[in-house]
Amino acid sequence: MKLTGNTIFITGGGSGIGRGLAEALHERGNTVIISGRRRANLDAVVAANPGMAAVELDIADPASIDAVAAGLIADHPDLNVLINNAGIMLPDQAAGRIDDKLLVDTVTTNLVGPIRMTSALVEHLRARNDAVIAYTSSVLGFVPMAATAVYSATKAALHSYALSQRFLLKGTGVRVLEIAPPWVRTDLMNSREAEEAMPLDQFIAQTMAVLGTDADEILVEGAKAFRANVGPNEHGLVDSFNAFASARFAGG
Repeated sequence: MKLTGNTIFITGGGSGIGRGLAEALHERGNTVIISGRRRANLDAVVAANPGMAAVELDIADPASIDAVAAGLIADHPDLNVLINNAGIMLPDQAAGRIDDKLLVDTVTTNLVGPIRMTSALVEHLRARNDAVIAYTSSVLGFVPMAATAVYSATKAALHSYALSQRFLLKGTGVRVLEIAPPWVRTDLMNSREAEEAMPLDQFIAQTMAVLGTDADEILVEGAKAFRANVGPNEHGLVDSFNAFASARFAGG
């Protein structure tokens, strides 16, 4: 992906990885529009980054997606990059009865929302030069965390969808990228102060370095072992990872 001269729309850009990507891309002279549900967060990001724009979006609401997509096409006709970053992560109980609201909210936000957002913009993107559709998935799509089974499943599904879409868009000029972060210090699962998690600034710096290459999967060094785990013996790493995660989160 070229790192300058783009018009970029990022969902979930009010905090965490979305904000980090937005600011890094803004610093390189791209036109960046962020979105999210919390106006105060969006305003804070825009105030800290003069020239950046923001729009409220409820990624779980198809009417909100359609309205925002129409506004983007009208107000930013040069839009050529979509980064689907919005997501939620909540602990669940796959060994028992799953809370239905948690289930529906997580699947709608993490999987259905990005599919709808992309669907609303893909025809526009197909007409642009250097077009990119990117999805923020997670290494948990390859090595699921049992305590967040629904979240992990949505990220595995998002990876699968990106593979299909990448194949179908070959030859159109639209690249489909997947950003698969490891554990990063963000608000997800109260990880901002977690020493074991990767500092956000380091993750963004390493991600930008890979994003500027021809790679379809954007993996920092700490994500590669998780990505490489898929195979007939994958449950060994799944079990050892979840033993660690259970002990870590049980202790707060």
